[in-house]
Amino acid sequence: VHAYVALTLAIESMVLVSVVALDVLLFYVFFEAMLIPMYFLIGGFGGGTGRSRAAVKFLLYNLFGGLIMLAAVIGLYVVTAQHGSGTFDFREIVAGVASGRYGADSAVFKALFLGFMFAFAIKAPLWPFHRWLPDAAVEATPATAVLMMAVMDKVGTFGMLRYCLQLFPGASTYFRPLIVVLAVIGVIYGAVVAIGQTDIMRLIAYTSISHFGFIILGIFVMTTQGQSGSTLYMLNHGLSTAAVFLIAGFLISRHGSRAIADYGGVQKVAPVLAGTFLVSAMATLSLPGLAPFISEFLVLLGTFNRYWLAAAFGVTALVLSAIYMLWLYQRVMTGPVATGNEKIGDLRARELLVVAPLIALLLVLGVYPKPVLDIINPAVENTMTTIGQ
Repeated sequence: VHAYVALTLAIESMVLVSVVALDVLLFYVFFEAMLIPMYFLIGGFGGGTGRSRAAVKFLLYNLFGGLIMLAAVIGLYVVTAQHGSGTFDFREIVAGVASGRYGADSAVFKALFLGFMFAFAIKAPLWPFHRWLPDAAVEATPATAVLMMAVMDKVGTFGMLRYCLQLFPGASTYFRPLIVVLAVIGVIYGAVVAIGQTDIMRLIAYTSISHFGFIILGIFVMTTQGQSGSTLYMLNHGLSTAAVFLIAGFLISRHGSRAIADYGGVQKVAPVLAGTFLVSAMATLSLPGLAPFISEFLVLLGTFNRYWLAAAFGVTALVLSAIYMLWLYQRVMTGPVATGNEKIGDLRARELLVVAPLIALLLVLGVYPKPVLDIINPAVENTMTTIGQ
């Protein structure tokens, strides 16, 4: 228990340092360092039989992306040294890019952008760099999966917003069509594959791939609405994913099986568990009145203004998300009580204490997101000014 808590706190600390770092090298160090405690959380404390393989797969994918990014970080330093004094200072590099001192539209900057973007695309994860996520999410404990998808993976999308767009505005615009296409494929792919899953946790993991596609789509359409929606989506996805993963984990801990076919009629024996799962599932499919809806709406609005076809595919994914989440709820929670489900207990007080704040935030932010958007919008407008959009 002590080791688990220590590793969790280590990841939280490293994520915080990554977010507040204004030195590119310092950001890279903690961006990579957070892989170590997560590796041990998956491999050492995971509940599945394939946890060691999933942990190694997670580490190798992300380390490889990190090595490419390290080369880009060094290359960025060399470029700054060629045009004055070499620096890793984020603000100084952004100022140099804005002034045209570094030749930000050159082929070198395009290559450096790809180095950063590759690492962030693996971490996020963006299709087709997502292959590590389903195994890691399934083999990890529910709490670890929440920490990984709701918190750690957001460092990837944060990196796109801060480093890709602001350090490489020209390259971001140049590669925008490609990234938008990959994001749209991820949105559809995650939703379609989720429909075919027979494992509760794996289904939820694939929904996150679809949601990350939406977040990245909003970032790279480079509109104010799209980026505001993406930033808000990072928060809302964290809340909805945390809720649905934890509640699914509570259910699986009572029954012992992750197979959807082993469940049925749970709402008759555990109505509070079923009710909280319903709210979190509806949030996952972006039901109006729940927090993810407004963020997804803003992303689609911003996308439609620039790529109407991509927005149309995004709307299609919303229909698919309704299919997989409602079908999951129907098979697990409704109908006659399946054999072995009679003794499934309802949520305990301590479990409800964990889930209730998440459900409350999903409801409150669904009807009144203004306080959060008031914080997000000025930052987005500053980013749009920096990249000249």
